[in-house]
Amino acid sequence: MSQPQNTPHALPIYVQIAELLTRDIVSGRLIDGERLKPERDMASELGVSVGTLRKALRDMGEKGLIESVQGSGNYVRAGGDTGTVYAMFRLELLDGGGLPRAQVLSLDHMDKPADLPPFGTSQRATRIRRLRTLNDTIMAVEEIWLDADAGLISNTTMSESLYATYRKELGLWIQRAEDRVSLGSVPGWAPAAYAPRPGQTVGYIERLSWADSADAIEFSRTWFDPARAVYVQRLK
Repeated sequence: MSQPQNTPHALPIYVQIAELLTRDIVSGRLIDGERLKPERDMASELGVSVGTLRKALRDMGEKGLIESVQGSGNYVRAGGDTGTVYAMFRLELLDGGGLPRAQVLSLDHMDKPADLPPFGTSQRATRIRRLRTLNDTIMAVEEIWLDADAGLISNTTMSESLYATYRKELGLWIQRAEDRVSLGSVPGWAPAAYAPRPGQTVGYIERLSWADSADAIEFSRTWFDPARAVYVQRLK
């Protein structure tokens, strides 16, 4: 497992670890009652100190997701608060899981172009283009449009999780989303670090997201590399 990193927009490392483990619980990769590896082994795999790992496990314990049994170890409790900020992120590495990371390529406030579906109540929106990774694997580029009437965000206020930014900066909670998965051509603005080149056919996701109003407030499109990632939706 790749080492979590701390960048200016990144979540704290212990939160990244908690998010990674919570994603594995939500996805069913870790099941209720399963005993985690010994803490020293887990910390070594993650490339962090045992103290940092324990801080993450304590955070999960407070949410009812981990139970620490003296002399026995840490056990998964799947009935706790699984409100991970990445709960709606459906891309995983080919062998499963992975912590989502994002690098902002550009952020602009502009008129909505004609090729977007109807969403929101304004003619303007914030457009964010990002390069996405799972652990250290570059696997997608994405373009997110947030309706201007929902609020404005900037590079200085944006964290790595947009949904967490919406909650903190705008008081918006994304409650549901609709995904349409198909094939699409890599856009011309994709950076050289993204292996599929512009015009190449890759996996493609369009998403409309809603907060607490009838109108969707966000539209996004993601071009993912099927050689490195898959779209996963599990029903339990």
